[in-house]
Amino acid sequence: MLCYIAVSTTRILATGGASHNKKILQVLSDVFNAPVYTIDTANSACLGSAYRAIHGLVAETNVSLADVVKLAPEPKLAVTPTTGAEEV
Repeated sequence: MLCYIAVSTTRILATGGASHNKKILQVLSDVFNAPVYTIDTANSACLGSAYRAIHGLVAETNVSLADVVKLAPEPKLAVTPTTGAEEV
């Protein structure tokens, strides 16, 4: 059984084609009771892999992944959970 536990700081970052569909994003937000963010960047689904690759290249310099992704585009809030959705 797969289980996800959302805490008060949980947020979802949606990428790829489905991230342009507000109805799909709203379902994600309601199911996980967390806000959903998107990044307005072409090929955003590959972005995480690219940042990990950069992190690997600079690993010998003790640069943290957090420092590498500081240059990432800021995610934009797309949807928030519907009031009362967690009770459903």
